[in-house]
Amino acid sequence: MELIIPLDNQGNIPMYQQIYQYMKQEIRQGNLKAGVRLPSTRVLADHLKVSRSTTQMAYEQLLSEGYIEAVPCKGYFVSAIEALVEVREQPPGQFVTQEAAGQEGFVVDFSPRGIDLDSFPFNTWRKISKNILVDDNKALFLNGDPQGEYALREAIRSYLHSARGVRCSADQIIVGAGNEYLLMLLSLVLGPNRVIAMENPTYKQAYRVFISQGCQVVPVEMDKHGMDVRRLREAGNSENGTAAPYELPDTAYIMPSHQHPMGIVMPVKRRQELLAWAYEKEERYLIEDDYDSEFRYKGKPIPALQGMDHGGRVIYIGTFSQSIAPAIRVGFIVLPVQLLARYKEKAGFYSSTVSRIDQNILYQFLTEGHYERHLNRMRSVYKGKHDCLMGELKELEAEFDIAGEHAGLHVLLTHRKGMGEQELEQKAAAAGVKVYGLSRYFIHPEHNQYPSTVVLGYANLTEKAIREGCRRLKEAWEL
Repeated sequence: MELIIPLDNQGNIPMYQQIYQYMKQEIRQGNLKAGVRLPSTRVLADHLKVSRSTTQMAYEQLLSEGYIEAVPCKGYFVSAIEALVEVREQPPGQFVTQEAAGQEGFVVDFSPRGIDLDSFPFNTWRKISKNILVDDNKALFLNGDPQGEYALREAIRSYLHSARGVRCSADQIIVGAGNEYLLMLLSLVLGPNRVIAMENPTYKQAYRVFISQGCQVVPVEMDKHGMDVRRLREAGNSENGTAAPYELPDTAYIMPSHQHPMGIVMPVKRRQELLAWAYEKEERYLIEDDYDSEFRYKGKPIPALQGMDHGGRVIYIGTFSQSIAPAIRVGFIVLPVQLLARYKEKAGFYSSTVSRIDQNILYQFLTEGHYERHLNRMRSVYKGKHDCLMGELKELEAEFDIAGEHAGLHVLLTHRKGMGEQELEQKAAAAGVKVYGLSRYFIHPEHNQYPSTVVLGYANLTEKAIREGCRRLKEAWEL
């Protein structure tokens, strides 16, 4: 058959693309029926007075998208296209980001997961990124060290030692794309059938990861100092008042520097008690999640629990999501020396989940002093917001107990006079304010006996929004 294809010799669209687009349209509109034999690339080139390479490129594109098929020794035929999906071209520069979930039209959202992106060092990050790519370093586009680039791990080691008192070598550090991935990796390293004790309430995302990896999770209630070690020792007893009997925990997941969501800063004595529990038996470990230790507003920072560990029982996890930005997706884990061989055997063959380009950017951000300057600036920014919120909450002190205000990026309000948590949330929502009930952080919310409490985060709010949100809450709760 002959194809009459109108070609524009003076246009900007290449000849092969004009042929491809015309034939694709004819096939989709049904003008070229399934099973019809097409002219060969040589015949079509002679007919259209173009080079054979031009018709070959057009046919190859149609073949790759499934519009035509090549039958050996017979030629090209139109494919049946009922199931084909057309991918519409997007205009350049139209990548649209979706707003963060959970806004739901609220005037003020006291989300405890936000950060202040207005203070992100965009110019510095852009400059570093540009310089890295200008260097035309092809090696950055290849797979790197599965544990993460050594230079970055060394920079992280240096920072952890000076700022958090962590004692380790770069070889003990594994860089990964966020805490969820690192916890999955850790589950592989520790092996199946782990029984993990978690503070209750806790960081539910970590709980979900452990459950998804087949671990048994044992909730352990807290006192004012954090995980109650007496209850930890009793956690495997069927008579301990829990909903169901558990096996004895062999691992405890804790957040000693700033417990999420309760905001408790664990004192040294309790840390020593937990270490003593870990030392009592082989293969007992503490997982220390140090997610936002950088932000503290009263007293001196307490060094990481890992720095107190002389028996190799603390697994330290940290992230740059809170201190820089969640989308950076760079976290790290510090394994005790005795777990390194197990890591290499069970998970060392996994490729790094963070691109070498992003690792290089972060490395320069750390080593050139930008990270330290950024942290100092953010401490000042968050301290201002913290003080603004605490000032606004003074009028609520007659009705609410306020806790967790000395560190981190959120506070807790506990109602003294019996208004239920759900009622607090609903009245706030009716006033256009989103607050977060403490029940959502409990492993078994139906067994929550804690007094009615809501969580207020402030990191992503301006001081003006904080004042407006508090004004609306006072009216909604009739205070």
